[in-house]
Amino acid sequence: MAGTDKRQDPWEGGPAVILVKPQMGENIGAAARAMFNFGLTDLRLTAPRDGWPNEAAFAMAAGAEEVARAATVHDSLGGAIADLTYVVATTARGRDMAKPVLAPHEAAEELRRRHEAGEKVGLLFGGERSGLSNDDIAVADAAVTIPANPAFSSLNLGQAVLLLSYEWMRSGQAPELPSSGRGDAQPATKAELLGLFEHLEEALVRSGFLGIEEKRPGMVRNLRAMLTRAELTDQEVRTLRGIIVSLERAEPPGK
Repeated sequence: MAGTDKRQDPWEGGPAVILVKPQMGENIGAAARAMFNFGLTDLRLTAPRDGWPNEAAFAMAAGAEEVARAATVHDSLGGAIADLTYVVATTARGRDMAKPVLAPHEAAEELRRRHEAGEKVGLLFGGERSGLSNDDIAVADAAVTIPANPAFSSLNLGQAVLLLSYEWMRSGQAPELPSSGRGDAQPATKAELLGLFEHLEEALVRSGFLGIEEKRPGMVRNLRAMLTRAELTDQEVRTLRGIIVSLERAEPPGK
């Protein structure tokens, strides 16, 4: 449908959209166009297969080329979400992980509430072939699953971004939602949380708790998911890291 009117002021901002290991430039461009249709402009890429900048992406963006050209590229997911405090991961499959699973409109409303409270939030999308890994989803605060025909539920990347971007726009028309009840506390950024995770995991390896190497990846994912669900504040992260340091310095019993 035609509908471009350059006399209008464009909507800008909203949640960051993070594409993890996207493959085809055309799909990145389609995602950028879907974002701009509904006022999202912060596009982040981790390790795009075909490199960046990508002329195929810019051509496919068709009217949203500036969103695609402004995309930032990151070597890792941690770098892409470092400044965010709340991230929702998109997945079509059930996961063996204790994490809230939201419908698209619920995810949009929660993102909207936090965004309007001053938090930096994001939507996480996996690559075209296999989607997000369990490790990717472990660092998200919630998952969103798009209901679709069970016999054909696979959406391409542009479609998935379009649907969640549309729900984001619709959430702005909803009644004001209640606050999170945090008071003046600031939610921890993903960089602060990842620092806590790595600090704790290193200490647990040294203590022997994570000593069985073949079991370590699953235990680490569960620990990260558990701490993510706690929605820690920046002060709580500092306190927990101080506790870890204190325990590391303590003398073993009997010495």
